Amino acid sequence: MRVFVIGVGMTKFIKPGKDDNPDYPIMAAQATRRALHDSSLTFKDVKMAAVGYVYGDSTCGQRAVYEVGMTGIPIYNVNNNCSTGSSALHLAHQFITGGLYDCALALGFEKMEKGSLTLKFPDRTQPVDKLVNYSEEWSSEKSKGPWAPKIFGNAGVEHMQKYGTKAEHFAKIAFKNHLHSTRNPYSQFRDKYSLEEIIKSPKIHGPLTKLQCCPTSDGAAAAILCNEKFMLEHNLQDQAIEIIGCALTTDNESTFVQKSLMNLAGYDMSRRAAEQVYQKTGVNPKEIGVVELHDCFSANELITYEALGLCEVGKAGEFIDKGDNTYGGRVVVNPSGGLISKGHPLGATGLAQCAELCWQLRGMAEDRQIKNLNYALQHNIGLGGACVVILYKKYNQSNGKVRADQSANPDVLEKIEAQKQQERPRL
Repeated sequence: MRVFVIGVGMTKFIKPGKDDNPDYPIMAAQATRRALHDSSLTFKDVKMAAVGYVYGDSTCGQRAVYEVGMTGIPIYNVNNNCSTGSSALHLAHQFITGGLYDCALALGFEKMEKGSLTLKFPDRTQPVDKLVNYSEEWSSEKSKGPWAPKIFGNAGVEHMQKYGTKAEHFAKIAFKNHLHSTRNPYSQFRDKYSLEEIIKSPKIHGPLTKLQCCPTSDGAAAAILCNEKFMLEHNLQDQAIEIIGCALTTDNESTFVQKSLMNLAGYDMSRRAAEQVYQKTGVNPKEIGVVELHDCFSANELITYEALGLCEVGKAGEFIDKGDNTYGGRVVVNPSGGLISKGHPLGATGLAQCAELCWQLRGMAEDRQIKNLNYALQHNIGLGGACVVILYKKYNQSNGKVRADQSANPDVLEKIEAQKQQERPRL
């Protein structure tokens, strides 16, 4: 059964830990209402919800959805580390593909803490213990600090040793993503940095410097999915974006047997997920015009170019030097600014990627807009582990019209929301 994204919405991603930051039900409700507005639907049209978050107690998903409506629908809480948002999207997709529901909500949010990710339950086995231990054992790079940049930094070091990649290549990725984010009003950071500033920022681990690492963030994002019959009955073909391929992979023996630091960082999971999507759809990666991929650290973006088939294995450095990963090149990677600049509220990240790609395919991305798009690819990974790869294209009967009240700009949406609030009858 064909599955379509017919509405998307998100909040601006913001720095966590501030006293005046909105709580997660407020952020989740804003993202959901924006997705419903985008699709011209009401919450009563939604038949199930998959809700992703990492930092929260049980049934936070229900509490978030109840802020918008309490209709008794099934609500599934999802946690797959940094790939949580796209895992919720994958779950909603599977329910519609299986014919159980005709319209579903995929929602992701996070209210985080300042600083690097930490382990929350020290009295039991940590799910990433093998990754952390093997990364320390197999790598000659030693440094103090959080475990995540070590794992991804070590992957970058392995690529340098195998293929001659230079530290400057990783810095160029961060330069690109920071530059892209200056055009995105949803981004947590919109500052432009020179390549020299990125290289000279404090060293974290291996080739990684501070400006090559994503921040923690607060934020939410949502998508409304449906089957083809529902989409046509509601006359949404002008904005429908079809999910033509969707795969979720986890670690296999190669992660711990091959002694590859890149595999510990999810390279093989990403490669297998991408291959499943390409095999199912028959789409060649050279046909893809835009990619939102998981650049939690610049090293992960670099190795993922090769895992997704955007360039040949070992050729990521050349790919970067040619500018084939940005506007004017072969494919634009992370036009939103990616995790490095846009921010990384774990549960929301995958759905924010979905929103950006839908806006791009619908021609609504304003200053970030990429021309002549046929296919858009999403990549979202979480260590421990899970990787989601999704391929999108515009509905083949769509004429590309955009409603007058649609917008991908949060300032415009806030005005629309304020106007709706004024129009509601007083009780």
